[in-house]
Amino acid sequence: MFKTLRDAFKVEDLRKRILFTFFMLFAIRSGAAIPIPGIDSRGILEYFNNNSEGLLGMFDAFSGGAFKNMTIFALGIIPYINSSIIMNLLTIAIPALEEMQKDGEDGRKKIAKITRYATIGFAVIQATAISIGFRSYFVDYSFWSVIAAIVTMTAGTAFLMWCGEKITENGVGNGISLIITVNILSGLGSGALTLYELFMSSEVVKAITLLVVFFLMIVFVVLIQLGERRIPVQYAKRVQGRKVYGGQSTHIPMKVNMAGVIPVIFASSLLQFPATITSFITASPTGWWGKTLEVISISNPYGAAIYFVLIIAFAYFYTAITFNPYDVANNMKKNGGFIPGIRPGKPTVEYLSKVLSRLVLIGAVMLGIIALAPVGLTAVTKIQLNFGGTSLIIVAGVALETVKQVQSQLVMRHYKGFLG
Repeated sequence: MFKTLRDAFKVEDLRKRILFTFFMLFAIRSGAAIPIPGIDSRGILEYFNNNSEGLLGMFDAFSGGAFKNMTIFALGIIPYINSSIIMNLLTIAIPALEEMQKDGEDGRKKIAKITRYATIGFAVIQATAISIGFRSYFVDYSFWSVIAAIVTMTAGTAFLMWCGEKITENGVGNGISLIITVNILSGLGSGALTLYELFMSSEVVKAITLLVVFFLMIVFVVLIQLGERRIPVQYAKRVQGRKVYGGQSTHIPMKVNMAGVIPVIFASSLLQFPATITSFITASPTGWWGKTLEVISISNPYGAAIYFVLIIAFAYFYTAITFNPYDVANNMKKNGGFIPGIRPGKPTVEYLSKVLSRLVLIGAVMLGIIALAPVGLTAVTKIQLNFGGTSLIIVAGVALETVKQVQSQLVMRHYKGFLG
């Protein structure tokens, strides 16, 4: 691997891309230390120390600690993720957007432009909500101080979005995904400190248990990220003039985890949203509402079961949006392709739907296990982990995709790749 890295730096174009990526990520992490003017960041940090779990905790993890420190990148890239997901959903629901997506590069540029405007809109809404929710932490809470905070946070998100697009264009890997990954990895220091303290306090068994479970989770994530079912496809020969087309065999790669980390994010957000809103109103909810929040908490066995079911449901929902068996079968039929033993048309659609349903179930169950593993480990060891299953899935997935892209760049230049 080190030889491959050395060879990668020998290629001028690839070296420039890698260095550009590192420079942009360094600038992003440096900006995460610049505080928003007019806000008592120490007070908010104390609030987070007492309320580290829930939706705000996940929000802070994706921002790399910028949220709890109230820096200019407090919103992180979350508004962009929200707008991208909503645009994907609207593309299915609105025919005009669907046609725009099918228009090729021009259509994708138009959708990207709409996504950028939507990102700014979401950033303004979220920044306003944060400014109102944390109004007691302003040094001087006034109209202009709120406007300054909203503009600062929105500008920070816009800058992160620009950096992400530039990394994708001129760097290595997907820029938005790399920003999230670097932000998540910035919290590894506290996790390593926790392990060190366990070893020093003679709780070696707990420390080894954490390391073993963490290693198994990584293996599990790699398996579901790389796992795929390859559907064989045969293209019939056809003669046009003096040329013969087709006749080759290929396959349709159907990933085990087509939905990625989206089902976990949707499920955790839905379960943690009521508790997060309640925390702004009262610190200790009582009565039936307090009992309800206790039941749907992920740390509760009933809440964990609901969480697991929601992950499976969202996995089916999001996969149905991103993969259409009818379109795949129709494109195969137009190009003279067929699955051996399956007739083109409706039988092919039914076969693909059957295979897809089984794959989604397997992938969703594995996602649920990975997402709940840290929760179960916390319940057993009584140690609060700051690196959940969601973060691990994102980091491992982005790392694998980035390695693949670097490998493809090297293969094109007759170098041996990372996985070779």
